[in-house]
Amino acid sequence: MRSPRRGTRPQLPRQFHAVWASVTVSSLGDGMRQVALPLLTADLTDDARQVALVAFAGQLPWLLVSLVSGVLADRLERRRVLWLVDMARAAIVAGVALLTVFHALSVPLLTGVAFLLGCGHTLYSGSWSGLVPSLVAPDLLTKANARLQASWLIAGSLLGAPVGAVLFEITPSLPLGIDALSFMCSAGLIVLMPRAHPAASGDSPSAPRSLREDALHGLGWLWRHSLLRRVCSMSALVTLVVSGLMSVLVLYARQTLGLGSSGYALLVAVFAVGGIAGVPLASYLGTRLGPVRVLWLGSLIMGGICAGIGLAGSATAAVLFVAGYGAVSLVWNVTAASLRQSRVPAGLLGRVSMTFQMVNVSAGALGVLLTGLVYYGIGPRASFLAGAVLLCLASAFLVGSRVDAAGDETAGAPAPLRNPNPHLP
Repeated sequence: MRSPRRGTRPQLPRQFHAVWASVTVSSLGDGMRQVALPLLTADLTDDARQVALVAFAGQLPWLLVSLVSGVLADRLERRRVLWLVDMARAAIVAGVALLTVFHALSVPLLTGVAFLLGCGHTLYSGSWSGLVPSLVAPDLLTKANARLQASWLIAGSLLGAPVGAVLFEITPSLPLGIDALSFMCSAGLIVLMPRAHPAASGDSPSAPRSLREDALHGLGWLWRHSLLRRVCSMSALVTLVVSGLMSVLVLYARQTLGLGSSGYALLVAVFAVGGIAGVPLASYLGTRLGPVRVLWLGSLIMGGICAGIGLAGSATAAVLFVAGYGAVSLVWNVTAASLRQSRVPAGLLGRVSMTFQMVNVSAGALGVLLTGLVYYGIGPRASFLAGAVLLCLASAFLVGSRVDAAGDETAGAPAPLRNPNPHLP
């Protein structure tokens, strides 16, 4: 066998490429469904409260079952959970598509469907968050996460959403049918994925615990880990600001920048394009600066860009700032996810990741409420400037923390559990 040449860069394994393809296909369908479901609701009712109820039902599982999903993801075989959840979601969406053909939909039915799909998404996310670090070596995690984020942006935001809107105009059942097919394809890719030897979990309790005890164990582990506790708090502030400002961006585009609906769509697309441009930066900056410094500087830069959007005197300037925000946001999210995956033991990764998700979703909901109040009570530009202040303050959560060259935390109280074998076998 020919030995590899010296200096050859390590490559992502075949198993990861199967996961990458699965996420890409599923994201394309998700983008279509996320457009089709609100449109279906709007066709049934003009009551904004009922439209909001369907959207809220899709987010509610993140608050109700996130911790349980994390426990199940740590207890069960993650690959099996992924394809079973995808098949269940395919059946649900296919059923909705069939009911659409026969005009048998109702708002309560769509509310229940949104809740079930949200439950599936939380369980899928818990298992998926632990699958990637079990396949990819720690020094390739940032590269892998950047590719997954880029695929999600391209397939979901840039392709799935607009194509779904066009297909909905042809026939409302079409984007839902394609979404069901995408779930089945995603499940098939996971089933056919070459098996990898499982990494040591680092969390092998001597006696079985209840769901509640397992969930509290994950929460306690995160609380004792000084660095990740700070990153979780920082991530919550970032999500609060981003979710809030995205919720009023359509009003800001129309009322302050003088853009119409097409202009708002342009800003959303530019945000996604900026994120794609940030993909090569994530690995480069993570290697050159280290994850903690990237997160610290990233929050400061996002704060400056946020202030620039709020003070922008023209649509062109706003577009450039939004693109820059998309790039920095992707680098920040990829770095935070990679840092978490490299620090948490494999047997706790589902619970800790879902705790992060639950905190972020809660912060996002609060951000939407607070931003709406500031926008209405003080003015449109004030909401962006307030967001800029919060993003700059977020960097304070990492003051005093640093990570050495080996990737270990050198300030703050380290966690008692470590993953003894995070590398591929």
